Amino acid sequence: MQFDEMQGANGAVRAGYAGLAQWLSTASPELLETRRRQAELLFRRIGITFAVYGAEESLERLIPFDILPRIITRSEWLRLEAGLKQRVRTLNLLLADLYGPGEILKAGIIPDELVYRNPAYRPEMAGRRVPHDVFVHIAGVDVVRTDEHDFYVLEDNARTPSGVSYMLENREVMMRLFPDLFSGHKVAPIEDYPDQLLETLRSVAPPNTPGVPTVALLTPGQFNSAYYEHSFLADKLGVELVEGCDLFVKNDIVYMRTTEGPRRIDVLYRRIDDDFLDPLAFRPDSALGVAGLMGAYQAGNVTLANAVGTGVADDKAMYTYIPEAIRFYLGEEPLLKNVPTWRCREPEAYAYVSERLSELVVKEVAGSGGYGMLVGPHATARQIEEFGAKLRAAPENFIAQPTLSLSTCPISVASGVAPRHVDLRPFVLQGAKDVRIVPGGLTRVAMIENSLVVNSSQGGGTKDTWVVDDLAAN
Repeated sequence: MQFDEMQGANGAVRAGYAGLAQWLSTASPELLETRRRQAELLFRRIGITFAVYGAEESLERLIPFDILPRIITRSEWLRLEAGLKQRVRTLNLLLADLYGPGEILKAGIIPDELVYRNPAYRPEMAGRRVPHDVFVHIAGVDVVRTDEHDFYVLEDNARTPSGVSYMLENREVMMRLFPDLFSGHKVAPIEDYPDQLLETLRSVAPPNTPGVPTVALLTPGQFNSAYYEHSFLADKLGVELVEGCDLFVKNDIVYMRTTEGPRRIDVLYRRIDDDFLDPLAFRPDSALGVAGLMGAYQAGNVTLANAVGTGVADDKAMYTYIPEAIRFYLGEEPLLKNVPTWRCREPEAYAYVSERLSELVVKEVAGSGGYGMLVGPHATARQIEEFGAKLRAAPENFIAQPTLSLSTCPISVASGVAPRHVDLRPFVLQGAKDVRIVPGGLTRVAMIENSLVVNSSQGGGTKDTWVVDDLAAN
């Protein structure tokens, strides 16, 4: 039976949702419809769009937004927060080890080939330390809930996690449209995320940085699907938004071209994939990166956030080993569980999965955005047959998981209020000395009834996430 975050099995409203339930009992359908239209108008005026590559109807569109908040109590959040901090500390220890002594490989916990044959593994980073030993400065950890007590990690996003601009804009729109609803709840603030991000980035500047570190955000440009977020964050951080053509490297130091002459850059929050960062080190046809950037990076004169090569840690096959990595590096039990997962590279797991494709969710280990996956119970016979052929051809490229009964939250629809499946992406910041998380994150919601696909690229929407005091929830 799926877990409803607002109502218990007996129909009683859970404590955290009592205030929302009371508000809904007096809110007319006309009011909800008006607020939905006002929210859409605000998002259009702000210009929040998301590009869908390959879409024929349009290059950009609005991400659907639901006006009813997803609510988490403070005690629930503290449990989740502790598990997220533990996980991100482990991801950083894992990456430092994989590109360093390789102790976890020597111990036989993770197979060597899973690392060295991974397309995201960067041999250029082998044996090299990064500033302050931090590889993952910004992580987006996707979690799902299946019951009242447990959150499960669905996947780790350690390369260039996106979506934080929607988290911040969702909150601003909600505060404009529902001041009365806010006044009845003690909602933990998230507005200081840009300040925390800037402080985190400055803290990991190279040790030889003169004065206050200069930070810039490196974007592929206006045609990138997440360009809105890049420009939004640069504005909120108060840093320059730059493209590769705005930068150059001289004597292994990165400079930004300005009207007042070259200015040294100490930290680059890069939203460009590894392959395109430096045409001298990676793809020679890249027009997005900066020639010589890797030389400056390896000389220790600039920090790249996130570090080069972090993709090896958020591979879906590597994900299955993170609980064991927590035990290995921290000597602790994982506070957040993984979703049970079969590694199809293992013969027994492959045999199990291949016989149950109609029951399982099967994913490409390098897939993202809801692509490269089979949701067995919702697939046609032909889709299952075609996917089975891919699995037989390269079982090492796939993992499988049970079809989770994701928790549901109420959303506002034309007919009133209805439950829809959700997940949550909190954003975790790892600085030189500490790990920080703003309370909440981006709740992604499957807007279609009975759908489990929450990805915005697949038609999913978002909603504001409130962390409220337990006392205020009673």
